Amino acid sequence: MRKIQMVDLQGQYEGIKDRVNTGLQEVIESAAFINGPEVHAFQKELEEYLGVKHVIPCANGTDALQIAMMGLGLQPGDEVITADFTFAATVEVIALLNLTPVLVDVNPYNFNIDIEAIKKAITPKTKAIVPVHLFGQTANMEEIMAIAKEHNLYVIEDNAQGIGSNFMHSNGSKSKTGTIGHVGTTSFFPSKNLGAYGDGGAIFTNDDELAHIIRGVVNHGMYERYHHDVVGVNSRLDAMQAVVLRAKLPFLTDYNNARRDAARKYTAAFANEEKILTPIVCDNCDCHVFHQYTLVIKNADRDGLVKHLQANNIPCGVYYPIPLHKQKAYLDERYKEENFTVTNQLVKECISLPMHTELDDEQIKFITDHVKEFINR
Repeated sequence: MRKIQMVDLQGQYEGIKDRVNTGLQEVIESAAFINGPEVHAFQKELEEYLGVKHVIPCANGTDALQIAMMGLGLQPGDEVITADFTFAATVEVIALLNLTPVLVDVNPYNFNIDIEAIKKAITPKTKAIVPVHLFGQTANMEEIMAIAKEHNLYVIEDNAQGIGSNFMHSNGSKSKTGTIGHVGTTSFFPSKNLGAYGDGGAIFTNDDELAHIIRGVVNHGMYERYHHDVVGVNSRLDAMQAVVLRAKLPFLTDYNNARRDAARKYTAAFANEEKILTPIVCDNCDCHVFHQYTLVIKNADRDGLVKHLQANNIPCGVYYPIPLHKQKAYLDERYKEENFTVTNQLVKECISLPMHTELDDEQIKFITDHVKEFINR
């Protein structure tokens, strides 16, 4: 059996190595390292894939979130609602801009931001909502957009884990995550479903005016060289990363389908395990791209399972072990523990298994057998 990895980028590379190697060599020979033809071509190709008017590449996913908020003109003291159960980057940029983060609980079904919790958190100071499509599964964007419209709020989609996922509207139409809110962001960190070989990110919007502002923000506030019209940052996707992303983008649907196939096999293996809750998805649905395959372990020792898997050379992840509202950097007396009952439970029970495009049946059986062996002791 091949060595099991949490993410197998080497195996994925074998299928695209000729295009990657040729493209990197061409960039080196052209010396067009920053904002060159590869970056512009990738931008256009991603716009077409997502069905969005504007893609603005940048240096990483955290920058993308910060730049989106800068582009919207949010001001110090404005409140921004987001989920407590996610990676710190989502709340980090809110704090960096001297905005006021408002953390709320998630739902117990797909771990995305809870709709009722959003409604309860809105105050006259609220200016934006940041839903996170956690682990690759779509948040309830129809409800979120309705709330935003009612209260005149911006919606910034954190799509770092969900690129390629489709949200199905109540009328049966579909939209790619990241393109539904006023602005969306993503990360091209190497382990993402669409990952570079270094850092990278992008911002998406259908708003022409907002896109214009953001294009200035990412480039020191310049629209004309040495003319700084807005306060900006230096955040660019380099041509080397664009080459890798262009090589992978035509295969993104296949990559996501391979992840879904692996997820179905995991779920089938755990079908009769009462102590294991598998991800809840609709039948024949493409609302989940399984950036992570995350279990909830009930009435069993989750941390003991982590040690058991590691002892058998099976990597796994605990995303996330500490809620954001308990992190030292984001402590706030406004937060009451009774308002985070789901998150506080999930951090004790969640475990993510290896998930990538190269998983095979032998590896999946080895992993699931060892999970069940420990759970049923």
